[in-house]
Amino acid sequence: MKHDHEDSLRQHLTELLKGGSAHTRFEEVIAGIPAKLRGQKPAGLPHSPWMLLEHMRIAQWDILEFIRNRKHVSPDWPKGYWPRSEAPPSPAAWNASIKKFRQDLKTMQNIVANPKTDLHARIPWGEDQPILREALLLADHNAYHLGQLVDVRRLLGAWPEE
Repeated sequence: MKHDHEDSLRQHLTELLKGGSAHTRFEEVIAGIPAKLRGQKPAGLPHSPWMLLEHMRIAQWDILEFIRNRKHVSPDWPKGYWPRSEAPPSPAAWNASIKKFRQDLKTMQNIVANPKTDLHARIPWGEDQPILREALLLADHNAYHLGQLVDVRRLLGAWPEE
């Protein structure tokens, strides 16, 4: 019976990481943002689409590296988790950030889905965090900032009307 519970937990975590269900998926949120708006901050909001994308990429990379690399050193908080500029330095930088985000998210999904991964095991170099906690943290962080990105797009006039 425990095996069934673990399989179910892995399935639900993978679904949560992919997005959808109660949240908009990354692919839907990032698609079609015009290049001229990627560095624009809407009035009253502190972040541009580029800033949010890069922040999500950096934070996701940090969580993933913490799980798999004993020698990983996290960036300085908070400065190290945000890009230096409001706009991407180039279209290539925008595309590279999206590609890396997708790759790291897929890697986390694979870690969670792998039956050899003990989701409850404490990460030895951490402060008593299990992999389960890090996967939930990643899913929560992504959902939060994807919601912000939807709001930014709405205020910039770059979100499809429902």
